[in-house]
Amino acid sequence: MSEEMNLNDTNEFKEGELVKATVAQVDEKSIIVTIEGAPYDGIVPISELSSLHIEKASDSVSIGDELELMITKVEETNFVLSKRRVDAEKAWDKLEQQFQSGEIIETEVKEVVKGGLVVDLGVRGFIPASLIEDHFVESFEDYKGKVITFKIVEIEKEKNRLILSHKAVVEDEKSVSKQQTFESIKSGDILTGTVQRLASFGAFVDIGGVDGLVHISQISYEHLENIADVLKEGQEVKVKVLSIDRDAERISLSIKDTLPGPWAEVEEKASKGAVLTGKVKRLVSYGAFVEVFPGVEGLVHISQIAHKHISNPQEVLKEGEEVQVKVIEVNLADKRLSLSIKELVENEDKYNIEDYQMPEESRGFSISDVLGDKLKGFTNNN
Repeated sequence: MSEEMNLNDTNEFKEGELVKATVAQVDEKSIIVTIEGAPYDGIVPISELSSLHIEKASDSVSIGDELELMITKVEETNFVLSKRRVDAEKAWDKLEQQFQSGEIIETEVKEVVKGGLVVDLGVRGFIPASLIEDHFVESFEDYKGKVITFKIVEIEKEKNRLILSHKAVVEDEKSVSKQQTFESIKSGDILTGTVQRLASFGAFVDIGGVDGLVHISQISYEHLENIADVLKEGQEVKVKVLSIDRDAERISLSIKDTLPGPWAEVEEKASKGAVLTGKVKRLVSYGAFVEVFPGVEGLVHISQIAHKHISNPQEVLKEGEEVQVKVIEVNLADKRLSLSIKELVENEDKYNIEDYQMPEESRGFSISDVLGDKLKGFTNNN
């Protein structure tokens, strides 16, 4: 009679049915559960515990856990069950809704595998390496165990395929931030940004989800040959907004406009009478412009280049030449320096015989006057 009852009880539990069970025993590669209303226990193989790969059953469940399971096989004195299939059935409907709505999902990275990351959303979700960040990442090992946001980008229940992207979330966030930045900033604003990329013509600086260009001429008051000499990627810098083109989404920035101007301390460093070393930057018809400090040029008027008369500065100077100059006038209001080269050079023509003037009373003598005196002396001696 009892055997007949057991058989009838067993017939009530069919493959595909969902049952409630309690974990009674945890082995390395399987667990034993007691099934509510069933005549005997069931077994859940480790492969049916999770959609992810696990090394031992205790990584997924513990004794006393209450589970909802699906019967996958009815044996003579045992049931084979699956937790993975129940989790997947529940998950697919929710995941489809999240995919359609573009919902952001926050979950823990369970595994780092070749080619990307793996998460458990009731089904196995895969994030390819190309969809993890919007920039290159050397190694993803540090991502394991981290809680990260994702969006579903591909879903196929029939193929058990679920592809997610963290990059999509990052790009959406940057897009929102970018829009807010364009709406809030204006020309003349002083902002703090981060150097994102260096190019031969300038540096791109992130000022809040949008990159602005600092042209090489706007980095420093000094002439730069190599931007990497003064800036590096990741460096925090202060910038001034020069112009905004919202239609083209372009922003021009300046670093040098946030720095003290080159003329700020000129009065102390280049007082009247000071002797400085500078470099000839430009030659013009009326003189030479000499840079005495980065961004500070003074004019050596053609009359202050040499003691002798010259028709063109190129006669004695060349661009790029290093010269010593004396400050003869400082005009901070107009940012002008008047310089002299000749005041530091001895006048070599000062004693030229051509320029020497005889005393008035000595003018007009002849050679015969001089020779006559000599001849007279010679005659007397004889």
